[in-house]
Amino acid sequence: MSDAVQPTAAEVRAAAEAVKTALDRHLAAVERRTGDDDPDVYEAFNELAAAAEEYDELLYDRYDEVTPFEIPGGDDTLPPYTGPEEPNALSVVIRRDYAVVEPQRLLAQAQRVEAVEEDGATADEGFDAAAGTVHGALGVLFGEFEPDEIASRHKEFGLEEGDSTLWVTAADEPAEPGEWLETPFESIDPQRVVCRFDVSSVFDEESDDDDLDDDLGSGADLDSEDRLDADR
Repeated sequence: MSDAVQPTAAEVRAAAEAVKTALDRHLAAVERRTGDDDPDVYEAFNELAAAAEEYDELLYDRYDEVTPFEIPGGDDTLPPYTGPEEPNALSVVIRRDYAVVEPQRLLAQAQRVEAVEEDGATADEGFDAAAGTVHGALGVLFGEFEPDEIASRHKEFGLEEGDSTLWVTAADEPAEPGEWLETPFESIDPQRVVCRFDVSSVFDEESDDDDLDDDLGSGADLDSEDRLDADR
């Protein structure tokens, strides 16, 4: 990092003081917690994690030094559930990532779909071929097939699976038609997540590490199949 953007010594010390304050708040929240899922403890934990990360970064940038501790990020876990015990409505939010590893296969599949559609189009309707580019082919395929079908046939479309996640959230009442369409992913309340399913190759890597520990006589067996973060 250049001297022009290095943090000052005062900024590093201020970050250290913020860690001390966050430590005191976390201990106080733990001492007065009312149960295992106390939201005050959860909030204090996240504040401590953020303060420690900020201090660690500034310390490294200024002095090329690191702290001897690591606090796991709070974003890896869900906060305590505060939604209705008997939800009247649900929202299911899904994200799936893919890598385009065989563009020619993708284009060929999209062109097959277009060929069928073109055969069925009348002279008056005309036909707008969109599968000549990768982004156009993606539009054709995702317009033709359901996302679950693409997930099950992704190799046929020249795609490689990445991480995926599915969140089920509870609501008091169903949303009004069209209410969230413009910003579909901005209204998720983590405290209303009923359950969450994550799939990632990182779990396989963790499992490999655990297998190595087992060979050395330590560690516990972990299932690297689809992980379920649904502890409520």
